[in-house]
Amino acid sequence: MRALLSTAPGGPDTLQLAELPDPVAGPGQVIVAVKACAINYPDVLIIEDKYQFRPQRPFAPGGEIAGVIDSVGEGVTGWQPGDRVLATVGHGGLVEKLAVPAAALHRLPEGRSFEDGAALLLTYATTIHALLDRGRLQAGQTLLVLGAAGGVGLAAIELGKAFGARVIAAVSSAAKASAAADAGADATLIYGRAPFDKNASKALSEQFKAAVGQAGADVIYDPVGGDYAEPALRAIAWEGRYLVVGFPAGIPRLPLNLTLLKSCDVCGVFWGAFAARDPQANAKHVATLFELWAAGKIAPKVTQVFDFAEGGAAIAKMAAREAIGKLVVRVAA
Repeated sequence: MRALLSTAPGGPDTLQLAELPDPVAGPGQVIVAVKACAINYPDVLIIEDKYQFRPQRPFAPGGEIAGVIDSVGEGVTGWQPGDRVLATVGHGGLVEKLAVPAAALHRLPEGRSFEDGAALLLTYATTIHALLDRGRLQAGQTLLVLGAAGGVGLAAIELGKAFGARVIAAVSSAAKASAAADAGADATLIYGRAPFDKNASKALSEQFKAAVGQAGADVIYDPVGGDYAEPALRAIAWEGRYLVVGFPAGIPRLPLNLTLLKSCDVCGVFWGAFAARDPQANAKHVATLFELWAAGKIAPKVTQVFDFAEGGAAIAKMAAREAIGKLVVRVAA
């Protein structure tokens, strides 16, 4: 089978297309013939050895897949060859066949494409955990979303609206503002490119405050970090919740006096660890996501599909922070 492998730390240009033996299902596993693999920012970090997990090389990046079960291992029940499935796998998805624990599988609904299936779980499951468990978002509250045109950003807009919040989307371009508005944002704002000096940081904070209103944002969803974090935190409401989701703009240093003055919470969001520690709670969230998907209240926004040999280009586009919505690699037709 073909696989797109990281053989040494580096950027997307270091990935190599190679031939590997087909995997064999072990006990409790199935072999999935991968049809599509979504690209996310962790794929940028993992091949550079900057992610919290460092797989042994050579390995394939790609954390979420959709495909068809090719074979099942000993002890697997409820699944059979030919079933259409999707799964989050951490890494390893940019391959033609992959051994996956049966417990990690979800059934891909009829009528949904493999590309959409691959683009669902990581962004939406992260976001529903963030908003409900960590952010305690309630109907009628104000949600400020940074990086709102990316995969998790658009998911936050859709889920925020589904849960009855007023959603303010912050993005870096007019095209991204349009995408956020199409996803249902009540208002959008366009911020400049970091780094910011003291005056620019203050101006951005005022921009956030004007957008969310005098009472501030009850929940701030931040998958961006860097110089955007402190200005956003200054726009938080009394007893608001600031959700730390990711750091493509860099790891920020927040002045903790702001948390005292606003009596607010700064909450880390680590969906993978949550899903592993509380699989029942995660399963309930995933069931809710499938219900919302069926009802048309959420839908993965796949904006570009790459051929398998161009998987590195998809990761490069993600690294450049140019992506709107989700990027997906089509592994097989």
